[in-house]
Amino acid sequence: MPISFFAFLFSRATTSLASTMFAVSIGWHLYQNSGNPFDLALVGLMQVAPIFLFFFATGLVVDTFSRKIILIVSAIATASIFGTIAMIMASDNLNLFQIFLLIFLQGSIKAFYFPAQQAMIPNIVREDLVSRAVSLNATTGKTFGTLGPVLAGVLISFVDIKVYLISGALMLASATSYFLLPKLVVAKSTGRSLDMLIGGISYVRSNPIILGAISIDLFIVMTGSVMALLPVFATDILDVGPESLGVLRAMPALGGVVVGALIAFLPAMRQSGACLFIALLVFSFSILVFSLSTTYWISLAALFLYGGADMVSVNIRMTLIQLATPDRLRGRVSTVNSIFISSSNEMGDVRAGSAAALLGPVTATMIGSIMAFGVTFLGWRLFPKLSQLDKLIDCIPDEAKASKGEPNDGK
Repeated sequence: MPISFFAFLFSRATTSLASTMFAVSIGWHLYQNSGNPFDLALVGLMQVAPIFLFFFATGLVVDTFSRKIILIVSAIATASIFGTIAMIMASDNLNLFQIFLLIFLQGSIKAFYFPAQQAMIPNIVREDLVSRAVSLNATTGKTFGTLGPVLAGVLISFVDIKVYLISGALMLASATSYFLLPKLVVAKSTGRSLDMLIGGISYVRSNPIILGAISIDLFIVMTGSVMALLPVFATDILDVGPESLGVLRAMPALGGVVVGALIAFLPAMRQSGACLFIALLVFSFSILVFSLSTTYWISLAALFLYGGADMVSVNIRMTLIQLATPDRLRGRVSTVNSIFISSSNEMGDVRAGSAAALLGPVTATMIGSIMAFGVTFLGWRLFPKLSQLDKLIDCIPDEAKASKGEPNDGK
């Protein structure tokens, strides 16, 4: 791996740590101030809404301007927002309008940051290293994303609102590390303005491998996600307290970290399509086991398996999206992927909570696992090019090969 990738990985770690620390801290302080759980819902809305609001603009910006500059500016702007929130929190009368406005601005920055961050990896590593780089990137994010909430809880106890200044310092460290990335040539997009705006959507629709990878992830998470119901299972099914709930929530991330580390150091994956669908079957099976378990340790094991299988799926899917997309479209396609991820997570929570209210948590989760199995089998039938894919590098489009002087094999 080039040195620049490790600089990128350091920025990924500090950004994940800062963002998860901020998420826990802002929720704590707002709820302590008002005692109104609706404030917590507004925090989520302010961060998710910009992804949909700026959908067309974000991908076009990422494909038009320097991704390195976008990452640096985003990190510095986020650090400024965290510092401003610390100052507002220090005032005697907390201005909620100002807080939510700043959270919306932070969400707007994230709408540009994440597509740029996703699209950057193929610009700094060779194609044959993209899968390993994606795995290291995802594993780093999960590791520090798991550490962030724990560290935030400790810091709130000792330094209170200064936790936002620490988060801001981490973002500045991230921006400094991004300066070490190589100077990249921006691929100029051509064509009509409308074509440029919808280029990501059009490319996803025309590419069965990317369409299959993104849509299968959307529906399997939407139908099978169990994360929203963990507090219910902890209290009503497993009869454990908040400390044990914290371990339950950490277990999928731990499974993802372990499997991600293994993928990063194993040889390049073969029969990638088959591996993807096997991972989806394991993911569905883990949900079924979790729904039936009344033993804490079995539930932990099921969630560890849940996170590990999801990491295999994430690694294959993200690598496919980066390799199968020409660089001139990578930002817009990454934006489409971000929309799908956000939609699946949010709709998955709504589906799980609503079904649990009507049918009970066990029945709702069991039905979710059956539906996840159905999505897996349906995806296998509908996307044969995806299921038959061997090496991930095989999906590189002809125009990308031509731009590197590689022969066109006619595939």
